[in-house]
Amino acid sequence: MPLPTSFRRSGIIACAAVLFSTTGAACADTPETTPAPAYDSYVALGDSFTAGPGIPPQTEGDPCGRSGRNYPTLVAADLGIEDFVDASCSGADTPDLSQPQIAFGGAAVPPQYDSLRPETDLVSVGIGGNDIGLVQLALGCVNFSPPPQGTSCAVTNTSGGIDRVDAAIDAFAPTYAAIVDEIRRRSPDARIVLVGYPTGVRDGGCFPQQPIWPEDATYLQSKIDRLNTVMRKQAEASDVDYVDLQDSTRLHDACATSETRWMEGLQLAPGSIPLHPNAAGHRNAADRIAAELDS
Repeated sequence: MPLPTSFRRSGIIACAAVLFSTTGAACADTPETTPAPAYDSYVALGDSFTAGPGIPPQTEGDPCGRSGRNYPTLVAADLGIEDFVDASCSGADTPDLSQPQIAFGGAAVPPQYDSLRPETDLVSVGIGGNDIGLVQLALGCVNFSPPPQGTSCAVTNTSGGIDRVDAAIDAFAPTYAAIVDEIRRRSPDARIVLVGYPTGVRDGGCFPQQPIWPEDATYLQSKIDRLNTVMRKQAEASDVDYVDLQDSTRLHDACATSETRWMEGLQLAPGSIPLHPNAAGHRNAADRIAAELDS
């Protein structure tokens, strides 16, 4: 895990003074102190990769599947931010930032932007996967039998010489700049952090452990990488922070052992849902965000 302790609010015992006398030197400890939080008001926006559905504890009666151990909650706790709103919601795409979302069970969820206030000084955003159909793409890559029994998602999505997923990602890219603009309009003093998506499956996959053919696993991950790339470029162009989760999760993907896996595959696992980060994945995301905020 990457350096989370530098962001935990612990007291620092320091040598306050050295007093020289005929009896020798003395060093006095200062009392433990808790530094004031660097941020006063934090709002998290995002989809299920932010909300943490399936990870206990789940917020009772919450149609968005928000976990009490998702990365926004961990970041708020690590940084000592008491004024914290987790507006993320499973199934959200970018229109749900500005309009009500119909969530699980048909419940209407307010627009996520409504949580932003002029005094908000930290905003994280993790969104875009549902806009380009990331989970649907992954499900379309599933094959339980080895080739040639089945259909390759790589072949299907590039037939006719056009990669339809690439086209969707590239068309979506400017939306990130529009999100930043709207956050700045509502919370002009906020530090904005765009949070990328973790590695889902390693190059070549691990068929049949995860029922995706090797070439399709590579294709699927390349689309996640492309979405992360356009998010990073839009963050740079908009002069906001981007947190990369791709590299830190590369060996903790769906092909990893249960002890080292941060991203679940297609199989059901306790305390998580398929094709999403588990609690360890959210801990890693929180640590990466904290590291970016401290840089």
